[in-house]
Amino acid sequence: MVLAYIVMQTGLALGSSYLLYTVFDIELQSGMNIGISSMITFSVGLIVILLLLRNDERQGGGLPGEKSTPLETVAWSILGIFLVFATQMVAGLIETYLFGIEPGSDNTADLVDLANQFLPFIFVIAVLGPIIEELVFRKAVFGWIYVRTNFLVAGLISSLIFAVIHFDFAHLLIYAAMGFSFAFLYVKTKRIIVPIISHIALNSFVVVVQVLLYEDLMQIMEPAAFIHNLIGLIN
Repeated sequence: MVLAYIVMQTGLALGSSYLLYTVFDIELQSGMNIGISSMITFSVGLIVILLLLRNDERQGGGLPGEKSTPLETVAWSILGIFLVFATQMVAGLIETYLFGIEPGSDNTADLVDLANQFLPFIFVIAVLGPIIEELVFRKAVFGWIYVRTNFLVAGLISSLIFAVIHFDFAHLLIYAAMGFSFAFLYVKTKRIIVPIISHIALNSFVVVVQVLLYEDLMQIMEPAAFIHNLIGLIN
């Protein structure tokens, strides 16, 4: 599933970029080209992944055990947002004070830069990306390993893959820690919608702060304090 995800996303990205360049004469390296091609890529990719997982569900896929009730699902969706934020902050502090890694992420900076060039790209960062990643790394990868081993093994392997796939190796701990949080929410509720909601909330907060509210916050807070306190990574 991960290999198919990489091949599919890469192929669709190259194809849509070439189409925009040849048909609409939009430069390949422009923020608009990358933004539009990403929206096409992630939208088509999501449809393909949903079709694949739909077939898996028909064959009895999913985590074993009783699913949470609607009320429990809502409660864990809300609690999950705070859990993921807390996990991210703790991992960020460990990176900073134990390993001496500076806060901030090149991956996040690149995505924010694209969003500043092409504002609709925010939808990819905040919504499409989290949905696809949870379906691939939690429902497919984690779920497949979990039913054959246990939570620790499945969480470790899927979270490491999730971290590596972002190509931000200085912050592997943060990505892996968040992957564990998403996996816990999935196991706890047996509903993939719960980690999806938490993931969307996390990315939405980071992108709104860094793209839409950054200048206002910079006028209120000292730059050093702002950078230190916002250890947000888009994943």
